[in-house]
Parts: sequence; C-alpha cells; structure tokens
Amino acid sequence: MDEVCRDEGSAEKRTPEVHAFIERFMKSEAGAHASAENIVIDAFGDGESVQMADELLALVLAGTKTATCMSAWSWDAEFETPLVPGMLSVILDGSKTPRCVVETISVTRLAYQDVTADFARAEGEHTPADLDDDAVLKHWRAGHWAFYARTLPLIGREPSEEMPVLCERFEVIYREAPSD
Repeated sequence: MDEVCRDEGSAEKRTPEVHAFIERFMKSEAGAHASAENIVIDAFGDGESVQMADELLALVLAGTKTATCMSAWSWDAEFETPLVPGMLSVILDGSKTPRCVVETISVTRLAYQDVTADFARAEGEHTPADLDDDAVLKHWRAGHWAFYARTLPLIGREPSEEMPVLCERFEVIYREAPSD
C-alpha cells in the first residue's frame, strides 16, 4: 500500500519549484554536502492517488512512518541505480509540491513472506499500537498485497509470497512547511 515511486531526476519532475526546494536544501546544514544530481524525486503511494500521497507524507512528517516497502521487481524495472543507504530523496505531496528530504538509513531485500511485525510497525500505516505482532502483520499484508496486485501487473508480474521486496528505513533530514 505504500510503495515509493522514485524518479531519478527526470526533467518532468524537476520543476522550477522542486529545483528551488533542492537549492534551499543544499544551502542548509543538512544538505551542505549533497549533490543535486544524486537527489531522487519521490512520492509515496502509486503515483496516481493524491490522497494516498498526502496521507503517507503526513505520517512521515509526524515521525510515525520511518520505513517503506517496495517491490524489488518494480524498483529493478524502473531504475538502474540500486536503492542504498545514504540515498537522498525529495518527497512530494499529492499536488507534487516538495515537502521534505529523507535519507535512506538501511535497505533489506527479502521475501514478502519474511517481512517482520517490527518493520510493519515502522511503516506506521493505520496500525494501532496495541495490536499484537500477528495482527500487525495481517493488517500490513492485506494492504500491501492489494497494492502489489494492482501495480505489479503493469510490469508483467504477479505478487507471490516469495517475491522480493525492499524494506527501506529512512529519516527526515530537511523539511519545509507548505506555502499557502
């Protein structure tokens, strides 16, 4: 349900607003050593749902969501660059406005069936804190299975319990409030 749509800097996503945001980030303490060419442009969700992108971003900005899980097949089909610790990503809201920069802290590639309750909790998506591990995983799997069933056929794949996923942990290193 929360795959990240990454864009390795295509011109269409590097709008003047995104470019200005990256410039401000690079002038900040957090961005002092960053290279603008290596910053990825991201939006949470499937890229089609404004509501999903905004809801997931709100969880990130609140500190509730510190992880995301994506299909390794989707990543490999779309990008030549591997997802690695240290990667910087500008996160866009549903209206394509840049809101923050996250840094990838860790990436673990494993089978879908091997995702843990601890990781599912770190994704922070509508998971009440009082749920036991089995309930957390059941909730996580239902949402993610539906997402993969909708998105993987677009690249000629079908979800399976053994499919490889990338479990990414990240932290917000720069943020700006939306300008109204």
